[in-house]
Amino acid sequence: MKYLPLLWAALWRRKPRTIFTGLSIAVSFLLFGLLIAFNQALNAGVALSGNERLVTTGKYSLTQVLPYGHFQQILNVEGISKVAHASWFGGVYQNERNFFPQFATDIEVYLDLYPEILLPPEQREAVRLNRSGAIAAKTLADRFGWKVGDRIPIQATIWARADRSDAWEFELIGIFDTRTVAERGQFEMMLLPYTYFDEARLFGKGTVGWYLAEVQRGANAATVAQRIDALFANSPFPTKSQTEKAFNQAFVKQLGDIGFIITAIMGAVLFTLLMLTGNTMMQSVRERIPELAVLKTIGFSDGQVLGLVLAEAGVLCGVSAALGVAMAAVLIPAMVPHLPGGFSGMSLDPQVLTQALGLSALLAVLVGMPPALRAMRLDIVQALGGH
Repeated sequence: MKYLPLLWAALWRRKPRTIFTGLSIAVSFLLFGLLIAFNQALNAGVALSGNERLVTTGKYSLTQVLPYGHFQQILNVEGISKVAHASWFGGVYQNERNFFPQFATDIEVYLDLYPEILLPPEQREAVRLNRSGAIAAKTLADRFGWKVGDRIPIQATIWARADRSDAWEFELIGIFDTRTVAERGQFEMMLLPYTYFDEARLFGKGTVGWYLAEVQRGANAATVAQRIDALFANSPFPTKSQTEKAFNQAFVKQLGDIGFIITAIMGAVLFTLLMLTGNTMMQSVRERIPELAVLKTIGFSDGQVLGLVLAEAGVLCGVSAALGVAMAAVLIPAMVPHLPGGFSGMSLDPQVLTQALGLSALLAVLVGMPPALRAMRLDIVQALGGH
């Protein structure tokens, strides 16, 4: 504690330089926090999905539709307990900025397959009795001010109606939530009644987008997936079955190696920061060579001088990094309402602060060691003489 006045005086010797250097570090760690949160949100679906459900799509493309007739055959496969299907609707509500996922499915069966989705009992009963109603996530209802009983217009971008109209309208008969906050982002969607959808659409009748199957307890998911694909291997509609976790991982990889991209960006930012902060520290020590010589003259050891300069770098980097992470923690909740549904659960993990402080400590050592070594090796006579 007795060295704090020295550290404070050294840091504020050139206030503008310290402030702008600190802000540069803070903005870098703000970016670090945002990228980590983005990556975690993007991979949340993989983390929350498991191997107890299978996803069966067309063998060659996710856009390849499958006949509805596959349903019963998949249900009869050994090791399967439940089967649901889904079709991508791809409409927009009011305007394109309000896009969110919509899936046409047998809602009651879909809810059985996903216990993560919580729907009030009376609304669950309404789903059973009303075969033309839709249900939506609570996050969507809160965003758009929907309530049960509302008629929700959806503008089709793919599925035109048989009456040549692009406008669809669904009665909202249920608003669901999820078991945990983390799951909300993965289920921010609207589920539409498949029977009504299939009867009213202009083309593609009798087809679905993909099948979802629950594997019986004790059954091997990979073996069951092979049985499904073998069943349709020689049919006009061959399939590709995999666990839900594997499917989500493959889907995320289609966007690119996000982890590598984030690492590359942060590597470039930290390298630039290393050059900037290193130059600042070298200049700061160069200006204070006579003062450091005086410290040695009054009894400060080489190790103490080394420690003071390193501590100066550590305080500057550590405080700025903490400020950057704090800025990210404030900014992320403000951003979430304006992000697509998959990012509604985006948040900053508390461990990010620990990681940021670790990186700032490494940065402090890298930028502080060269000037600290120079200060430690000062020759008192030459330094006081201005050499």
